[in-house]
Amino acid sequence: MVKVSRREFLKTGAATLASFTIAPNSILGKSFGHISPSDKMNIAAIGIGGIGHSNINAVKRTENLVALCDVDWNYAKGVFDEFPNAKKYWDYRKMLDEMGKSIDGVIIATADHTHAIITADAMTMGKHVYCQKPLTHSVYESRLLTKLAKSTGVVTQMGNQGASGKGTDLVCEWVWNGEIGDVMKVECATDRPIWPQGLNEPEKEERIPNTLNWDLFTGPAKLNPYNSIYHPWNWRGWWDYGTGALGDMACHILHQPFKALKLGYPTKVEASSTLLLNACAPQAQHVKMIFPARENMPKVSMPEVEVHWYDGGLLPERPKGFPKGKPLMPANGGLTIFHGTKDTLVCSCYGENPFLLSGRVPDAPKVCRRVTTSHEMDWVRACKENPENRVPVKSDFSEAGPFNEMVVMGVLAVRLQGLNKTLEWDGENMRFTNIDENETLRTCVKDGFTIHNGHPSFNKTWTEPINAQEFAAELIKHHYRAGWALPDMPK
Repeated sequence: MVKVSRREFLKTGAATLASFTIAPNSILGKSFGHISPSDKMNIAAIGIGGIGHSNINAVKRTENLVALCDVDWNYAKGVFDEFPNAKKYWDYRKMLDEMGKSIDGVIIATADHTHAIITADAMTMGKHVYCQKPLTHSVYESRLLTKLAKSTGVVTQMGNQGASGKGTDLVCEWVWNGEIGDVMKVECATDRPIWPQGLNEPEKEERIPNTLNWDLFTGPAKLNPYNSIYHPWNWRGWWDYGTGALGDMACHILHQPFKALKLGYPTKVEASSTLLLNACAPQAQHVKMIFPARENMPKVSMPEVEVHWYDGGLLPERPKGFPKGKPLMPANGGLTIFHGTKDTLVCSCYGENPFLLSGRVPDAPKVCRRVTTSHEMDWVRACKENPENRVPVKSDFSEAGPFNEMVVMGVLAVRLQGLNKTLEWDGENMRFTNIDENETLRTCVKDGFTIHNGHPSFNKTWTEPINAQEFAAELIKHHYRAGWALPDMPK
């Protein structure tokens, strides 16, 4: 018998899985990846100290938690203690090696920069996956997971829970029924960040706690000296690990425009922000994306539309007719305004509480499937259905993958703003078409702002000019650290 390592399997597993013929559960049984509705799923969770705990809580009453993995055993201690019978791991790769045959699905709630590699590894082993938002850290990673979902046939769900909410359903139904007319402008905003951003890279290296495996936390990214400003939780604001306020919240706030307006790839993007530093996301930013016209629907046209994003305290103008005295930013930290030719539709984060500025309450046909359980349990439901008649979840990767490309495109626009132009994007080929071969870019390494004798001093430190095409290419498709690799892109 020829032995094949897990990494060798991951290189070819997607193509192999795609060639399987799906047989009825009565023939194959649970061990071949199909779970009877009466059976409990065996679930592994990776990244359990933060939002992962919430995801676990949503499934623990009905399913089996068989394995738990985290790089910080102090941060994860409470969850480990809650499930003493689940096997504990530091390294997800060892977990998949040892537990792979007994695991049906994997919940992934690690830092953004490790979402793609963990999710891809699980998918190529035939495991159903629930991955937190943002789905990936880069455009290429989003495209890869979209194609892996199609080639492997596993059930996938991104953790933007508003996708399963009634508000998102209503927004789509109102737009599709022509209630607000044609939409050529959408404005979205969040009150985040609520974690540190706009910081200089720390100069002090701190002692790594013995409860944290810093090398495993770093994963495929550049290995930085450890500093407690990075972990836990605050990694969101650092480019090596997170995607800033936009990446953290846009999956909850931009999803309604993406779905209701049937958006695809943007063709033009531009951005501005407070001081953009090499290592850390800015304190506030504005992004504008232009999407081309799409195929019209029976009751509404889909013309070219511009989508605006604001964060860090920046807000769009109050639309005419918005209630006086009512805060523009809802309490749940997200705002979306659809400017239609007939009316204006406003909703909050997750698509919640949609209303029209005219005061009308639409009675649009109910065409969207309503989810009556949690976002996580709808994923469990789909995992247990026969693939031949499975009802798709609300944020499977066929939608979440292209949508996440839109989200991280906003990050690209911010990080390339120093080119001082509107960037033209070829979405199909994942490249900018108007960055010249010899064009250069400088980025700010350190904000040297000080006050001396009451007077400000601006002593910023900048990089030497770097090739803009190469810099953009690295942002689109990361070069992983030695020892870490994604599976090949399915054809």
